[in-house]
Amino acid sequence: MGLKYSLVGMLIYAAMLCYLVAAMVLQSRRSRPAGKALYGLGFLAAAAALGIHWKEVEHVPLQNLFEVFLCLGMLIYPISVACRRFLKVGGESADAVIGFIVLFPAGLVFSEEPQRLPPALQSFLFVPHVSAYMLSYVIMAKAAVPAMARLLGREGPADPDLVPNEVAAYRMTRLGFPLLTLGLILGAWWGKLAWGDYWNWDPKELWSLVSWLIFLGYFHFRNMFGTRFAKGNAAFIVSGLVAIVITLLWVNLARMFAGGLHSYAG
Repeated sequence: MGLKYSLVGMLIYAAMLCYLVAAMVLQSRRSRPAGKALYGLGFLAAAAALGIHWKEVEHVPLQNLFEVFLCLGMLIYPISVACRRFLKVGGESADAVIGFIVLFPAGLVFSEEPQRLPPALQSFLFVPHVSAYMLSYVIMAKAAVPAMARLLGREGPADPDLVPNEVAAYRMTRLGFPLLTLGLILGAWWGKLAWGDYWNWDPKELWSLVSWLIFLGYFHFRNMFGTRFAKGNAAFIVSGLVAIVITLLWVNLARMFAGGLHSYAG
C-alpha cells in the first residue's frame, strides 16, 4: 500500500476526492447542481486515468485488480445517470460513495505497473467476458444500496419522481442479472477453448456460480411471494453482493487459492 505519484495516480485521487465531496453535497437539494457537477468531474478524472493507463499497457486494461477497480470506479457514474433517467432509481450520493470505495484499492493498494497480457488472456472473449462481469458488479452494488435501506425499514426516497427502495432494488437486479449470466456463459465458453472443459470447478468459477445462484434464488423467492417479505428479498440481494466481493477479492488474493486457473488475476 502506498501513494502513487504518477499522472494516473493523481487522476485517481482527484476522482476519489470529487466522488467523496459529491456524495456529501448531493444529499442537499439546494446544492444538488454542484454535487452533480462534482460527480461528473470525478467520472472524467477516472476515465482519463483509465485512458492513459490503457495507452501505457497497450491492451484493454482489464487484466489485474488495479485495472478492474479503476474500471469499476469509472463505470459507476454513467450507470448512475442512466438508472435515474430510465429506471427512476436515484441514490447518486450512495453511488458516489461506491465510486470512492472501488477507486480506493486502485489508488492505494494495487500496483499500476504495466503488465503484459499473459497468453491465457489473449482471446477474443477477454473483453466481452470481463466487461459483462464489470457492468453487472457495479449494477449489483448499486442494487444493494436500496436493498440495505429496505432491510433497515426504509420504504423509499423522499423524491416522488423516484421508485420505492424495494422496486429500485428489483429493477437494478433485473438489469444486472442478464449481464451476470452472460459473463458466466462467456467464461464457460472461454474455459472450453483454453482448458478443454466448460467447467473446471476453479475457485473463481465456483464463487461466480454461487453469486449467480443467489440472485436466481432472489428472483424465485420474489416470484413466489412478491413483496410480502420485502426484507427477505433485500437479504438475497445483499448476500449476492457479498458473494461478488468474495469472487472479486478473496478468491484472487487468498493464498489457499493461489493454484487456481484464475490466479493471474491477482
